[in-house]
Amino acid sequence: MSDRRHGGNDIHARFASVFDLDARLPGMVFRRDAGDTLFVEFDVLLTPDLWPALCAMARWHGDQHVELLVLAPDDDKYSFPALSLSVEASVDDYWDAVGFGPDDDAGDSVTIMANVVALTGPSRKWGCWGERDPEVAVFQGFPDAGARDAWREEFGPFLEVDEALNSYLSLAFRGAVPDWYASALTAHYRNSGCSGT
Repeated sequence: MSDRRHGGNDIHARFASVFDLDARLPGMVFRRDAGDTLFVEFDVLLTPDLWPALCAMARWHGDQHVELLVLAPDDDKYSFPALSLSVEASVDDYWDAVGFGPDDDAGDSVTIMANVVALTGPSRKWGCWGERDPEVAVFQGFPDAGARDAWREEFGPFLEVDEALNSYLSLAFRGAVPDWYASALTAHYRNSGCSGT
């Protein structure tokens, strides 16, 4: 990963305190397993519809901003700065940030070009990791089970690992998720009850 393109060592270090930036699903991408995982489709993550859900997570932990870092691709042709948006920003502001690239070109946007993204806030108490292949994003960092369930109800559809394997991932793998992948994802992301932060 090029620090120059992503805003420097400080941003890299902040995200690395929440995520294992070299990991990929079905491995554990979070540094600390909070045991309170929910999944959503990757494409939904980078749409205006999910912005209120991201803001709600940030506010639980006192974060005034949501930060996004594109981890892949990381090459000379496609490079993205880290993004930071106020929780007071509108859904249109979020879409402007992720749905359009330089010179207002949608074809060079985070939504179209990003393959792996990470989102968190200054508290580093929550996170979302998304991968275009296998087309899912995973959330952790809910303060408690009640907050998690209410968030899921208000902003869903969000699924637990078994449900995600049978729906989102089944589609991504054209109906047959490999056993090794399903076993690893389940081992890493099966909910054991919200531990809080």
